[in-house]
Amino acid sequence: MTAAATSAHEPAAEAPALPASGSSFYTAMRLLPKDRREAMYAVYAFCRAVDDVADDGGPAEIRAAELDRWRADIDALYAGRPPARVRDLVVPVERYDLKREDFHAVIDGMAMDAFSDIVAPDSATLDLYCDRVASAVGRLSVRIFGMPEEDGIRLAWHQGRALQLTNILRDIDEDAERGRLYLPRERLAAIGLIDPTPEAAIAHPRIGEVCAGLAREAEHHYRATWEIIRRSPRRVTKAARLMAAAYHLYLDALLKRGWDAPRARVKPGKLALVAVALRHGIV
Repeated sequence: MTAAATSAHEPAAEAPALPASGSSFYTAMRLLPKDRREAMYAVYAFCRAVDDVADDGGPAEIRAAELDRWRADIDALYAGRPPARVRDLVVPVERYDLKREDFHAVIDGMAMDAFSDIVAPDSATLDLYCDRVASAVGRLSVRIFGMPEEDGIRLAWHQGRALQLTNILRDIDEDAERGRLYLPRERLAAIGLIDPTPEAAIAHPRIGEVCAGLAREAEHHYRATWEIIRRSPRRVTKAARLMAAAYHLYLDALLKRGWDAPRARVKPGKLALVAVALRHGIV
């Protein structure tokens, strides 16, 4: 695949969005060699742009049209005719054999949020959502990291779910304010909640049982993530190690805080994050 020349009438590509300098993702990406780091920044910029469409892209029909344009742009990229806004992906796709279906999966995941608020999905739908918005990004990432194919795909599967379930548990109150509830329907039904509103669910006196069950599921995925990391070459798992360790600090903080309202926003201490960076930032 080769990049097409820029048309004189085509707008120049915007500079890729970079992750916040204090974020775990930014720290993890800084550990990578320059070519791999730049490839990850290009993937991040794509994910950020698509996420912005889903969250802040205006009326549903406008968001749908824009997501369709992103799908068409990815198809054009793989056909050797990349529009300006995906041109930073040309080299990463060629160099690291990134898969078109993973880019499409990310778009499809954002579309799940774009057109109707997710409220108490069944477990299969929640797993599909986690795969699209997190594990698909992981599949792109592990190829850039240079992981062996089979273990890389397994790592993306488990780590994506571990991180996304942690995000869901961290954000239950903020999501409810936006009319969203990602806690699975089956777990809610087990405490007597059938088709609840987000507000009713997070105020339920037994909501802690649901959250604790989802936390155990996240822990399972963290354990599987570390099993793969430990048997893989350290040089290709540096970023994955840091992300897994940093995100687990959030889960630890949530478990320590508990689930009773009012739930304070959790954030790991700076010293703990520095310790993670020092431990996993050295090959």
